[in-house]
Parts: sequence; C-alpha cells; structure tokens
Amino acid sequence: MPLYSELANEITRQVQAGVLRAGERLPSVRALSASRSISQSTVMQAYYLLEDRGLISTRPRSGYYVNAKPRRPLAKPATVAPVLEPAAVLVEDLLVQVLEHLRDPTLVPLGSAFPSPLLYPLPKLAQQLGAAARRVDPRQIAEGLPPGHLELRRHIARRYLECGAEVGIDDVVVTSGAAEALQLCLQVTTRPGDLVALEAPAFYLTLQAIQSMGRRAVCIPACSTQGMDVAALARAIETQPVKAVCAMPNFQNPTGALMSVDAKRELVALLARHEIPLIEDDAYAELYFGRERPPPAKAFDQHGLVLHCGSFSKCLAPGYRVGWAMAGRYSAALRRQKFLSTISTNVIAQAAIAEFVKYGGYELHLRRLRSALQSQRDSLLRAVTRYFPAQTRVSRPEGGYFVWMQLPPGSDEALQLLRLCLADGVSLAPGPLFSPSGHCEGYLRLNFGHPWTADFERAVQTMGRHVQGSAVAVQLEA
Repeated sequence: MPLYSELANEITRQVQAGVLRAGERLPSVRALSASRSISQSTVMQAYYLLEDRGLISTRPRSGYYVNAKPRRPLAKPATVAPVLEPAAVLVEDLLVQVLEHLRDPTLVPLGSAFPSPLLYPLPKLAQQLGAAARRVDPRQIAEGLPPGHLELRRHIARRYLECGAEVGIDDVVVTSGAAEALQLCLQVTTRPGDLVALEAPAFYLTLQAIQSMGRRAVCIPACSTQGMDVAALARAIETQPVKAVCAMPNFQNPTGALMSVDAKRELVALLARHEIPLIEDDAYAELYFGRERPPPAKAFDQHGLVLHCGSFSKCLAPGYRVGWAMAGRYSAALRRQKFLSTISTNVIAQAAIAEFVKYGGYELHLRRLRSALQSQRDSLLRAVTRYFPAQTRVSRPEGGYFVWMQLPPGSDEALQLLRLCLADGVSLAPGPLFSPSGHCEGYLRLNFGHPWTADFERAVQTMGRHVQGSAVAVQLEA
C-alpha cells in the first residue's frame, strides 16, 4: 500500500474514533511532513484522498479541516469508449450552435468555455494597455514580429525553468493565443490526410483544427483523473500510421484530468522511440490547486519532439489572445509558418502583458485566482450532490475550471438535456462536442469558472430536475 494511502487510512480511523473532531484543523502539510519525516507531496496526496472520501475540506488560506458530516464523494465518470479506427472529424456544425448560445447574456453560463472576467485584473491590464499604446514607436513595431516581444518571452522562459523545463528565450514564439499555437504545431508536423492521435474526450478546438486542416483523428481512451492511456496509445502506434499526438496532460479540457509525472515521462519516452511529435496544450497549468505547478511533458523532452503550447488567456488576460509555442526541433519551421500566416501577434497586447507580469502583482493574482476557482469547484460539486439523481458521476479536478459529468443510465442524452436547459435559461456543453464523430452522448462539461451565486445554484437544480433516472441521492464512490 502506498505511504500516502496508509497516512490517509490512519487519519480516517482517527476521525471515525472521534480523536479528530468535526471542525478541527488538521496539521499543515509542512508540519505533518516534518513530524513524520515524509515528503510534502506524500502528505498532499493523503489529504487529496481524504477530500475524495468526503472526510475533510480546504478553507482558502486557512488549511484542511474535518467536515462536520462526511460528504458523500461523487463517483468519477467512466472512461469514454474511444474511436479506435481513423475517422474524419465532424464537430463543426455542433460547435457553431453551442458557441452561439454563449453570446446570450441571459443564460447561466455553465456551458461556457470562458471564466468570469471578474476573476481577472482587467482594469490594471487596461492601464498597461493604454500606457503601452502611448509608448509604442512605429519604428519599433518589428519587436512584435516572430518570435515576439523580448521581455515577454524572457518571462515565459523563466516560468518554465522554475518547473523543470529547460527552455531558452529563443525557444519561445509568441502567438495569437493557444489556438493559433496549436494550429501552427499541426501545420509543421503533419500534412492533409495524416493521422493524429488525441484523447477521448478531446478539446473541441483541437478537433476543429484537425477537421479544418484535413487531418484524420484516432481517439485514445482517457480517464477523468489520469488522462490519456499511454498503453493504449502504444498499441495504436503499433497498428496505425500515427504522425502526431495531441494531448493536454495538465487539467485536460473537458475532463480536468491530470497525468502523473510518471505517465508524462512514459508518454514522452514512447513517442521518442517512434520519432512521433507530441503537441502539448498546457493552457490550464497555472490554475493548479495543489502546492506547486505540475510539470509539463516538455520537461521530459530530450529530443526536441515535444511542441508545447501555452496562453495567458486562462490565467491572466482573457480576450487579449496572447499565447506561445515552443517547438523544439520544429522551431524554425514554426517561426516561418507564423510569418506566413498572421505575421505577428498584437504588439501592444504583448507589451502590456509583459509589463504586468513584471510589475503588476502577477503571483498575487494567480494565488487569488486559484483560491477562487477551488472554492467554486467545491460549490458546484456540492450542488450536483444535492440535486442530481443516483448514479450521476462527476470528476473532481485539482485544477482548471471544468468538471466532466456522466449522466445516469436511462436519463436523457446530453443534447436533449441541452435543449431543455436552454429553455430554462441554462447553458451546458454536451458530450458530443468533444468527440470527433459525435459520441459521448451521455456526458457533458460544466464550467465552475464563475463566482458562485444563487443563479448558479438554481441552474444546477434545474439541470438535476431534468435529468431522468433514479430519485435517490448520488451514490458514493471513492
């Protein structure tokens, strides 16, 4: 039994025996690590397991506390049955329909892909944007050309060095958001008709990029906690001509899954043996709820085969469309492709973000953002437990701002539920949006990136009322 499981079981027995009472604060991670002579990561894993059991919960900037009444943990969604045969991607029409709903301000945005702007320092960013516009000299406009603003690239490279990825300033190419970074990476690693392996379920913009560029997809099973099944990917590579792999190892959209360090290392090593590039979308990595940022797969790249994509849109500046790519051995080709497509990313936006991350309290903002998102996640999961029927299954992500839900057997499919909820003023993201051929009918994605209000509570209650199935409470499953 792993050491963290032993520790979690010991604390569970103490709670059940009344040694630790309801409302009592547990030792801090650092204190328990020191007193037991074990690593802080072991203590964190034990506390995560106790949270899953419903025995403890976190309070922002305060620590871990024993719950007054153990909450019933929600079962995790079953792994989606993958599309193992190569297939064309057919999600564009549904994507357009769902995105149209997001334009309606009267809908409660549980189906939104975006967090609330209230969580971001937009007034401060606007000041930096105005100052950058006043400072810009047309003769210096070339600073925005690929690879991009020097100080911004310096900051990005420094962040990666802090989490174990050996990245130089010249490795970073600034892009117009992570979506452009992903498209550029696909362009320089594949050709029309090529086969791209990706997670099932998959982020719909990845699917849309594959569709619009004439590539084909083969989906690899992924669970809502550990992400892509590396063994299944290995089997696919042995039998099919996979030319590239797209993955989101940190807080995957839509499931919220986080690949372990060992799984990331195994994934990178597998692809290196076959000389297959990995396109890593790491847009949510800064939104972690643990003690430290999880390393990207790029940190284990020894052969320049990991093309890494990131963005400020999720962690700092939604709407500014400033992202980046680090393409390893494909860097020259990607920089050339950037010139041939959009030429450069908005120069003023690059300068404004560079100034903010240097002087504007970026770390403080990130700490507040993570705390808010974690609290909002807990509020959403409590509401689902309260209002949804038995056998509903929901992921419990340790970062990002999405949960992945599996509807109970016998209930309406996600598209029918979407129609019912839209009529009641609630949006959601149906599962077929995240499958290349419209599967995942019994799944949906919910957004907890907005401050929790009575409107959101009522929206979850409305959804629960529409879901058909058993009337008993949501079943427990560790």
